[in-house]
Amino acid sequence: MNIEKYPSKLLENAVNEFSKLPGIGRKSALRLVLHLLRQEKEVVNAFGTSLIQLRNEIKHCKVCYNVSDTEVCHICSSPSRENSVICVVENIRDVMAIENTLQFNGLFHVLGGIISPMDGIGPSDIEIDSLIKRVKQHEIVEVVLALSTTMEGDTTNFYIFKKLKGLDVKITTLSRGVSIGDELEYTDELTLGRSLINRVNYESLVGK
Repeated sequence: MNIEKYPSKLLENAVNEFSKLPGIGRKSALRLVLHLLRQEKEVVNAFGTSLIQLRNEIKHCKVCYNVSDTEVCHICSSPSRENSVICVVENIRDVMAIENTLQFNGLFHVLGGIISPMDGIGPSDIEIDSLIKRVKQHEIVEVVLALSTTMEGDTTNFYIFKKLKGLDVKITTLSRGVSIGDELEYTDELTLGRSLINRVNYESLVGK
């Protein structure tokens, strides 16, 4: 087994930290650290400060649970958004993917995960109860289920559908322009946009 030797403990510590990032091996971590060493101190200081501020100061919107610089995110607080329509997504990356299509002008609700018994994630571990509460307390006319078309995504969609079924709200989902098994964030903008525009009644897919 080859043990890497570094000329500096400071360098080794930095590589160790970078290699903890997803998809970053030790060789890539070393390349990134050496790149930073070639930069001006001010550039590296700004980089470090931005990460510290991100971790210490970023908030989660108290309405939709998207990341935000304020207590209520810019989407929820915007007077130009259609506040009677909520699009339910798994994570923040899905919000960004849908926003990039420019085909949806409603609000969002970020679950923070999907139901996955294999991973020990149940309905109480994600923001489903808060979604039901939003629908009950506000004049919501449509809930768009925009979760990935995986087994876990479909399970979560069905669970939410059953929870909302007795309420006076239209429940729709993306048209199957998004292929079965696709993660939403990796779907191209054109396909995702069309799937939003052509969304279908969820009950028609699962029956009565």
